[in-house]
Amino acid sequence: MDTEYTFTIVLEPQEEGGFLVLVPALPEVVTYGATEDEAVAMAEDAIRLAVGYRQDEGDTVPSEHLPQMRQLRVAVPA
Repeated sequence: MDTEYTFTIVLEPQEEGGFLVLVPALPEVVTYGATEDEAVAMAEDAIRLAVGYRQDEGDTVPSEHLPQMRQLRVAVPA
């Protein structure tokens, strides 16, 4: 029986197009997709690989902790 995990992913739109994908609970997962759907699919594959690797190595798979995301405005002298 498969074990299901839930992870938050962060989709960062890129200037040149597409999306960079980060997974805060699995910092080793960084991927990219040309479209949002492709980015999510790439993230699913990368998460499966990262979790499988951790299991094979006897490492823990972190439980999901929802990241706190905020926007921060910073003034920089001109």
